[in-house]
Amino acid sequence: MPRTSLWITTAAARIGSAMINTGAGLLLILLAACAQQPPENASPPLPQVQVITVTTQAIEDEPEFIGQTEAFRPVEIRPQVSGIIKQVYFTEGRNAKKGDRLYLIDPVPFKAIYLSSKAKVAQMQARLNQAKQDLARVKPLLEKQAVSKKNVDDAESEVLAVKASLEAAQNDLIKAKFDLDNTLITAPVNGRIGRSHFYEGRLVSAQETLLTTIDQLDPMYVNVSVPESYLLRRRRELVEQKVERPDIFKLRGVMTFTDGSVYPQEGVLDFADVAIRPETGTLQGRFKFPNPEGSMAPGQSYFYPGQFVRIRIRGYIRNNAILIPQRAVQQGPNGSFVYVIDAADQAQLRPVQASAWRGKEWLIENGLQSGERIVVEGFYRILPGSKVHAIPHKSEATASTPHAEESTQQVAP
Repeated sequence: MPRTSLWITTAAARIGSAMINTGAGLLLILLAACAQQPPENASPPLPQVQVITVTTQAIEDEPEFIGQTEAFRPVEIRPQVSGIIKQVYFTEGRNAKKGDRLYLIDPVPFKAIYLSSKAKVAQMQARLNQAKQDLARVKPLLEKQAVSKKNVDDAESEVLAVKASLEAAQNDLIKAKFDLDNTLITAPVNGRIGRSHFYEGRLVSAQETLLTTIDQLDPMYVNVSVPESYLLRRRRELVEQKVERPDIFKLRGVMTFTDGSVYPQEGVLDFADVAIRPETGTLQGRFKFPNPEGSMAPGQSYFYPGQFVRIRIRGYIRNNAILIPQRAVQQGPNGSFVYVIDAADQAQLRPVQASAWRGKEWLIENGLQSGERIVVEGFYRILPGSKVHAIPHKSEATASTPHAEESTQQVAP
């Protein structure tokens, strides 16, 4: 055989052997891959979700309303007599004590009237003494028939007339003394005085001209307007014993300013209006807060009349309340809902009524019962009616402890 033919035969044999080895290797890889694939009838794993168990507890029910502060005693300073202001004694915007001098109205004409009235009283007193003496002289003469009965009657009438004139003069003296005393206007209460609307040389009218105002700042009032819908709902809850409260005038208020700071002292409800205002549909209540710094220098008080604040009412206890994490409540076209895991470990969509936030939790009014399991993690893995693998939420144990402690503190007397 020629050498060339032998070389071709050998090369062909080598190529065939390599192809056989390659095919065998591919066959082994395919067999291994098929061995690793699961059977076609195997079901996928159930979606895993984290759940918590719904529990009930007694909690403080603390509704919050917008309020406006008001001075305890806003006193208007008005003159009791008409005249010219002669002097202003106070400094505007400062604290004033009861009895401090504020204004002086020119007392000269009032002093003259007082002295004239005093002299008239003395004159009438002298006339009365004279009339009594005349009567005393004519009475014995009537018994001796030295004078007529008419003379005695005239003497008695004179005594009565002078008595009446004396009483009128005394009343004029009282009025003149009152006017003279009121030419000096003093502070009727302790408080902070505002701007003066009139100064020296101005004519003021009795009981009409507003000179200035004094606001008594210790204590302070906060007025709140409560909607009628809230009053009706609260009454229904009290009848159904869902909520308990003490006497209405033992309810307390916590005040929060617009910057988020909380006033350190609580107020007490001291007034509730007798009628709902038809223009707003609200009932007005009033809380009284101590304000010891109100008697200090301006700029050291916590609050001033006219501020808008938030009042959180304390004293209501809600029984069998259900609190769940906010992330457990979803929003849909028909409102709020949660996923409830039933006894068959199926996720069921449940509409709920979430009424208020408490920290990071929703207060649920309707839709859930104690002992039910709700989903708090893994919503994206489930659909209504799908079967799930439910595991306890990781922080459920740690989250339930503070609620129990809070409930114990809230219902403790």
